Amino acid sequence: MTSSNRTAVPEAKSALNRFKYEVASELGVPLSDGYNGDLTSWQNGSVGGYMVKKMIEAQERQMAEKE
Repeated sequence: MTSSNRTAVPEAKSALNRFKYEVASELGVPLSDGYNGDLTSWQNGSVGGYMVKKMIEAQERQMAEKE
């Protein structure tokens, strides 16, 4: 079985990584470079969930501007 957790656009990987740390900082989640196994699943999930929320909002704004 292959992993489906791959970046669709490999060139965007560094930008997504910076975005992850920006969101973690906004939420007060102490995300560090490297091992983060000491964080709770809630903390990690909140970062991912908020990233998705912000990406959807940005896409909605972009789509509304085109109308």
